[in-house]
Amino acid sequence: MTTNLYERARFRISGDRSLLAEYGTGVDQAVNDKVRRMANLIMNRKLPGIEAAVPSYCALSVHYNPLRTGFAELRDLLWSLENELDNADIPEPSTIDIPVCYGKEFGPDIDFVAQHNSISVDNVIQLHTGSAYHIFAIGFAPGFCYLGGLNPKLYAPRLETPRVRVAAGSVGIAGAQTGVYPLASPGGWRLIGRTPLRLFAPERPQPILYQAGDTIRFRSVSSDEFNHISRLEMP
Repeated sequence: MTTNLYERARFRISGDRSLLAEYGTGVDQAVNDKVRRMANLIMNRKLPGIEAAVPSYCALSVHYNPLRTGFAELRDLLWSLENELDNADIPEPSTIDIPVCYGKEFGPDIDFVAQHNSISVDNVIQLHTGSAYHIFAIGFAPGFCYLGGLNPKLYAPRLETPRVRVAAGSVGIAGAQTGVYPLASPGGWRLIGRTPLRLFAPERPQPILYQAGDTIRFRSVSSDEFNHISRLEMP
């Protein structure tokens, strides 16, 4: 589906203090760039009553103080800001290297992913580390990033019954997506490996290692390297 990047946004009320501006549908990096440009425009202006602008794949959630502004005012403001998009900047993306120990106890589903796609486990690792992944959004949990760029040869269905607990740092595949669990939590993705990095650490000046728009690359490491990095990452 082709999206007209100059088409006006569609707006929805999202609770009593949030507006949702939709700029397209599906996963489209050009649309995602537009969403992030709008978020930067809004927050750089320090506009009265606006508390946050949170980008996602193709929509922008604007949180506001209803005692200082309202839905109609924000809708008109966002429409007017679209005229400035061509001159709006977004931060230069960073590339974040994430070491991963694949298979065995770290990736109990890697054999399933290989068999499901009629390839070898080594092929799974080569394909997963061979792509650059664009971060479309961060959400669900602190540091959980929604990535684009998974090789179609690695697509795999979710588990029929989610695990009660997935270890922090686990790298998984669900359908056409891959991602990393930043914290221990329940989860239904097919686990293929684990990173020793602490992707979310609230005591750090920058608790999350990346932001929307950055690029992630996965790198295969041995179990010894995993354990060494884990010790360095301990708080």
